[in-house]
Amino acid sequence: MADERAERADERDTELVTELVTERFAAESLVRSGADDVERAAEAALRPRSLDEFVGQRVVRDQLSLVLQAARARGRTPDHVLLSGPPGLGKTTLAMIIAAELGTSLRVTSGPAIQHAGDLAAVLSSLEEGEVLFIDEIHRLARPAEELLYVAMEDFRVDVVVGKGAGASAIPLALPPFTVVGATTRAGLLPAPLRDRFGFTGHLDFYASDELERVLSRSAGLLDVPLEHAAAAEIASRSRGTPRIANRLLRRVRDWAEVRGDGTMSLAAARAALEVYEVDERGLDRLDRSVLQALCTRFGGGPVGLTTLAVAVGEEPETVETVAEPFLVREGLVGRTPRGRVALPAAWAHLGLDAPRDQDTLFA
Repeated sequence: MADERAERADERDTELVTELVTERFAAESLVRSGADDVERAAEAALRPRSLDEFVGQRVVRDQLSLVLQAARARGRTPDHVLLSGPPGLGKTTLAMIIAAELGTSLRVTSGPAIQHAGDLAAVLSSLEEGEVLFIDEIHRLARPAEELLYVAMEDFRVDVVVGKGAGASAIPLALPPFTVVGATTRAGLLPAPLRDRFGFTGHLDFYASDELERVLSRSAGLLDVPLEHAAAAEIASRSRGTPRIANRLLRRVRDWAEVRGDGTMSLAAARAALEVYEVDERGLDRLDRSVLQALCTRFGGGPVGLTTLAVAVGEEPETVETVAEPFLVREGLVGRTPRGRVALPAAWAHLGLDAPRDQDTLFA
């Protein structure tokens, strides 16, 4: 019994260490798409306030505009909205815009913050008519809270349980009409009953370089710093198709231009600043390059197991899998096979190395 408790304690410690390491690298790297509280505050000044100001995501913008205009014309609250896609693409910004377009206030919470059904009931019962409730990371809601949310979204009521045991009874509490805006990076984890209660679902895709250049030009104007077109193109090409990363890199280039340059964000300033912060021409950072170097130079291109690869680069497996690997796979630099991770021809080319002749057999 004691051994089992010790084993469970070790597992909890391992999970905690992995989570802390992952969060540390997400905070340290300029090209990670997550954001902490400090960065969210910096982002707030750059957020667009309306759909007309919002750059990119044309299909989602057009669809969402139609939903909101129809709701205003009918004098009713719009259907619940689910926004999915990778972090940093504008889900939170769109939630704020929805509330602004409807002329109402926005209540903000997140799935991890709601641990019990009572937590959600307290939030729902305080909503006023027409308000927008934004639930970030909605896929991480606790199951009891999910079940309460089903009823609230569909019937605009919550059942308040009075008493305990056999004498307990549920008293329905009517709620004023409201709109839930849910955001998730992992739509596949949402249970079908919850997904079905959203009248509109929009998926946000990564941005093209020209769209990121427009984002950067707008942000530079708000920051009141000169940005040359060539510099905007350079920053956009290293931003992984993500506006949050683009704005983050823009702020670092501004710092370099003000401290070591003449205050203008030129092409030379952009390249010099991004070299200081170890973001290469393809948007890879130190961890990304370490993974590629290990795959190509230590393991001959693979295949190699995740744990072995993580040890080789001195990181936790969870960090390699969740922080570095998604972008490397999306860029066609790394492949995942049943036998392990492999370096693809583009990885060898990026490192200036010659791929082995048997590279084509790695996926066999």
